[in-house]
Amino acid sequence: MSQTNDSFDYNHLIEIFNQTFSETESTLLVKGGDEPIYLPQDETHDYHRIIFARGFYASALHEVAHWLVAGPKRRLIEDYGYWYCPDGRDKETQLAFEQVEVKPQAIEWALCLACGFDFNVSSDNLNGWQSDRFAFQDKVYMQLVSLIEQGFNSRTQTLLNALQHYYKTPTIAVKQLDYRLNQGCYEN
Repeated sequence: MSQTNDSFDYNHLIEIFNQTFSETESTLLVKGGDEPIYLPQDETHDYHRIIFARGFYASALHEVAHWLVAGPKRRLIEDYGYWYCPDGRDKETQLAFEQVEVKPQAIEWALCLACGFDFNVSSDNLNGWQSDRFAFQDKVYMQLVSLIEQGFNSRTQTLLNALQHYYKTPTIAVKQLDYRLNQGCYEN
């Protein structure tokens, strides 16, 4: 079942994620304000929190993808201990940013497929050096293909299964991607 992006309610995603991981991983997906952040449990919170921006469905999927990539030690550190340089990055910093974003965005793409939600690669640098968006998307695509062929980690597969069940979408397969490399687009 494919739906239009405006028909997606982030509350459904919160419910699915929290039912799937609140007990086994002590982690909750939470709607936040302007900036997303991951906060591990602390003296005032019994759960780790994936906080996504302003109720945006795409932000929730992106932040969950980062959580799915992070290993057990990184999930004990605020924002997984990764650096983040805000919008306005120079060429060198932007290329480094994109290099570490390939795998999370590939997983985000898989999550989008499981939901029937349109995926858009994000270079997240509107006021800085502009890379070749299509080349970056091709790298994300190749990572997605590799993950589909080799298998996702168990947390990712568990969430994909839950999303596919809720949204009634098929099992993710390379053949359903219908993507043309080096042109950064889907075939019509």
